[in-house]
Amino acid sequence: MSTEFVHLHLHTEYSLLDGACRIGELLDHAQQTGVSALAVTEHGNLFSSVIFHDQARTRGIKPILGCEVYVATGSRHARSGTPGDTNNHLVLLAENLTGYHNLIKLVSAGYTEGFYYKPRIDKALLSQHASGLIGLSSCLKGEVATGLRIEQPRKAREAAATFRDILGPGNFFLEMQYQGIEEQRTVNTGLQPIARDLGLPLVCTNDVHYLKQGDHRPHDVLLCIGTGKNVSDERRLRYHGDQFYLKSPDEMRAVFGDWPQALSNTVAVAERCDVELSTTQSHLPNFDVPAPFTLNAYFEHVTRDGFERRLATLRGAAGRGELKHPIADYAARLAYEIEIIVKMRYPGYFLIVWDFIRYARDRGIPVGPGRGSAAGSLVAYCLRITDVDPMQFDLIFERFLNPERVSLPDIDIDFCERRRGEVIEYVTRKYGRDNVAQIITFGTMKARAVVRDVGRTLGMSYADVDRVAKAIPPALDMTLEKALEENPALKTLEQQDPQVAELITVAKRLEGITRHASVHAAGVVIAPKPVTEYAPIYKSQKDEITTQWAMKEIERVGLLKMDFLGLSTLTLLHDAVAHNRDTTGETIALDALPLEDTKTYRLFSEGRTLGIFQFESSGMRDTLRKAKPERFEDLIALNALYRPGPLRGGVIDDFIARKHGKVEIRYELPALEPILKETYGVIAFQEQVMRIGSDLAGFSMGDADVLRKAMGKKSAEVMQAQREQFVQGAIARGVSQKKATKIFDLMEFFAGYGFNKSHSTAYALIAYQTAYLKANYPWYFMASLLTIEAQNTDKLALYMGECRDMGVPILPPDVNASDLAFKVGPDGVRFGLTAVRNVGEGAIASILKGRERTGRIGSLFTLCEDIDLRLVNKRVLESLIKAGAFDSSLANGSRQPATRRAQLVAVVDRALEHGGRLQRDRERGQTQLFESMGPADGPDDDVALSDVAAWSESEQLAHEKEALGLYLSGHPIDGYRDQLEAAGARAITSLATSEPKVLVGGIISAYRPLKTRRGAPMAVLTLEDRGGRLEVVVFPETYERCGPVLAPDRLVLVTGKLDKDEETARLTADDVRPVETLTGSVGRTLSIHLTSARRDRRTLQALAALFQVHRGPSRILLELDLRERTPPLRVRARLRDVRVRPSEQLARAVEQICGEGTVSWT
Repeated sequence: MSTEFVHLHLHTEYSLLDGACRIGELLDHAQQTGVSALAVTEHGNLFSSVIFHDQARTRGIKPILGCEVYVATGSRHARSGTPGDTNNHLVLLAENLTGYHNLIKLVSAGYTEGFYYKPRIDKALLSQHASGLIGLSSCLKGEVATGLRIEQPRKAREAAATFRDILGPGNFFLEMQYQGIEEQRTVNTGLQPIARDLGLPLVCTNDVHYLKQGDHRPHDVLLCIGTGKNVSDERRLRYHGDQFYLKSPDEMRAVFGDWPQALSNTVAVAERCDVELSTTQSHLPNFDVPAPFTLNAYFEHVTRDGFERRLATLRGAAGRGELKHPIADYAARLAYEIEIIVKMRYPGYFLIVWDFIRYARDRGIPVGPGRGSAAGSLVAYCLRITDVDPMQFDLIFERFLNPERVSLPDIDIDFCERRRGEVIEYVTRKYGRDNVAQIITFGTMKARAVVRDVGRTLGMSYADVDRVAKAIPPALDMTLEKALEENPALKTLEQQDPQVAELITVAKRLEGITRHASVHAAGVVIAPKPVTEYAPIYKSQKDEITTQWAMKEIERVGLLKMDFLGLSTLTLLHDAVAHNRDTTGETIALDALPLEDTKTYRLFSEGRTLGIFQFESSGMRDTLRKAKPERFEDLIALNALYRPGPLRGGVIDDFIARKHGKVEIRYELPALEPILKETYGVIAFQEQVMRIGSDLAGFSMGDADVLRKAMGKKSAEVMQAQREQFVQGAIARGVSQKKATKIFDLMEFFAGYGFNKSHSTAYALIAYQTAYLKANYPWYFMASLLTIEAQNTDKLALYMGECRDMGVPILPPDVNASDLAFKVGPDGVRFGLTAVRNVGEGAIASILKGRERTGRIGSLFTLCEDIDLRLVNKRVLESLIKAGAFDSSLANGSRQPATRRAQLVAVVDRALEHGGRLQRDRERGQTQLFESMGPADGPDDDVALSDVAAWSESEQLAHEKEALGLYLSGHPIDGYRDQLEAAGARAITSLATSEPKVLVGGIISAYRPLKTRRGAPMAVLTLEDRGGRLEVVVFPETYERCGPVLAPDRLVLVTGKLDKDEETARLTADDVRPVETLTGSVGRTLSIHLTSARRDRRTLQALAALFQVHRGPSRILLELDLRERTPPLRVRARLRDVRVRPSEQLARAVEQICGEGTVSWT
């Protein structure tokens, strides 16, 4: 190794929120500067080891794999002491594969056994796994350095001797560093006699944390992000100076020129370290098969047994003339797939998947019909790994698996979200707890997030940071560089405001850096031995065991990775079918639904797909209304085409135009028609590219898959080779060169948009099943949908609005009628108690149990006698009362809910005290005496309720909103519905695309006053109407005019510019004014017409009570006809001191008291 110095102590971005070196950028720089070897030593982990190894090898740089471990000052099992004093640092480098595997075991144990603020090992554990490791004494936090800097050289010497003895002769080096810190001079001086006395070699390092000297400022900000501090905080963690960068050998020699041996020793260590991970061997878990079968024979046996079970369905379809291919073709393809799978040595893999899916199905755990390219396999269909017939839908096995593929096939499975954990637990038990782990994933600093993080640490105001962040377009692939190009306003902010300029400069340097580790939502590793034999493991803050390597790296080292995905739609389907069966006795077989149901396609064609899997976004609903799908193949194509690429390229518009005959469908060759007919001549699927390559140019399906991959990656060199092979193959089959070239060009154009048909088919089937239930069993479908979304207030409000549009009645929560979930009854869907805030499942179960014992809850007091008051507390009861769940406990229906609820809230404490006292006495054996004296044997009407004022309509609605997260019995804006419509105001749910000017009316449900950096007031508020909510930004100019109007719970009209995409919507306000300013709203009069023969004083008293509940701005006119007089007389009275808020609810309530036709608005 010709170099004079090698960096042996370096931290990348995977030393989370401490290291700032990006691996790719680091290695590019190293390559350009002639670095021949480089070590990476993350803090306590091996997160980056595989990525670093592979990327270094591709650049011709020797990777040295290591870790700066935390060594406990005593036992790693001790859990006491000041966090910073319970460990010291030690750098460990893997000399060979043995050392690397020992390092894996050490860092794994650091998380699983020694974690106390940091993942710690101890010297006893190091002694067990010391073989193949080289140690460096580390930085000022090393045990040797700590002894020297606190002037205890004997402790430093003892520590050095201990590590020498543990690691072995020649394997422990004393590490010198100098970045301008005075303590480092002390340590470096003190190391010399220890090195001489103990015969230990010296090395020098630079403890690299960032790439270039100028990166010290972004790195300092990164530390602040990690510690939650402000850069101006003098007492925070900081690195001294700007010297912790990747110095050149000359720069290191300038610092350590007096110790040439320490410099050359770094090269000697690098020469010793040689860990090669380039070869990949699959590590499949062992699948035990019953005697006398071999693994291959058992695989074929269960596959053919599954085929026999499928034959009944296939023969039935053949008899009806619905099967596209004869059954003999199925048998031939099955034999072919079995042969390929056996040849590629994957029977064990298929049996593993078959086994846990069989377990799930046997226990009634819903399993999806397939996912990804696996749906193209007939073997998977026979094993019930998938439920999509691949031959019926022309799906291609080779898209999933072919001899040209070198990696393991990828079978991802969707399970019911609620019960997914049961399947993972089964796999864990079957293969061994140590052999199974979930998979880590890393979050990175995206454009908006990094701006917010950096702005906060720089001490900028929330309003200023928010203004910059929201100027960044919300696209998934957005970067700060792109945002500056696309949004001139952001560029102007950067140019005109020095603080914003610094923010963007630092944020750009940190953008994309790894920020945190979390658990992958679905990934699970199954190994033949403990996972730590192959990969390091990590323990999350929730005690979840995961690998330290992400998905790609796990596959890269040959471990079996499975995706156990939780899909709430499967839970929804199961619940809707079960609820219908339990209520009506009818069983709906989802796997046998007719795929030509008229009601279902009408629902799709009308875009009524809220709640429908994959088809509910506003853009997709609009596309459905244009496309008007009429067959299942249309759904498959739309599911594939509704993606950013086809949308931007106009492909989906072309598809729709061809479908409706507006564009002529032409095929370059007759041979293309059977391939492209179902998509009206558009290449929508990757499988169509493969078919064209096979049918027109004679490609094998394996070669066709290579063609498909090449088109997706767009490598010019590879594409040229594929073009030549295609054209020559087509010419050999009688196609002219010109025509073949044109077809290849067409394929190349569409291939950028093509999607996996197997995946699209499987997911279109789930979409069809959900739509079928919504179209044919709307009450049961919506009840199950509302239950699943019960904790998501936004979705709950949206879907309840959909219920109104569908004519599905939603009945209010009721302790005498509701269950935990939303349930279908004779009169509609009853609101589930699970959606009431602050009411846990335990409390609901206790109340339902009490109801079961008594038959009916007639009194809050008697209820408190029988329920578990540890679960059902004051907060629970108040939430239920405010939600209206106790309205039915009235002895009679005469009392208004507003009065009833106010009185019940006032006596909650008394009821709980009464119930607690009775339960305590019951436990003491005093039950009979106490119960005979109790005040609550009857309904609450028989108990003296507090004489409190009834809630006004707005108070009642506000309490409902507090308890449910939404308005149920009405909405504050309802009284202005006619005027809003007349003024051209839009419902929030109707705002589908960005518009330069819209008018929206609603209530301010959230309000956040802010200030710009210059101190100008502004605000961000949430506007809410019956169906949805919308973020509104009020900038200073508008705020100056409209500020007095802005307050929580105010009804307002907002005019402004709407910015909307698939993910977010925001209205920038030009004007905000009270809703009462609508023309004609103030002065609108409620007229009530009465006749004396039918009305008496009690009628007027009831009206007076009602008017108190509906207080508002509008006048009231009473007209009384005295018909018994001669001549008849009409008395008109305009009430001076009482006004009401106009609403449909008020009108209905008046007509209940006075009779139909007695109300009008003038």
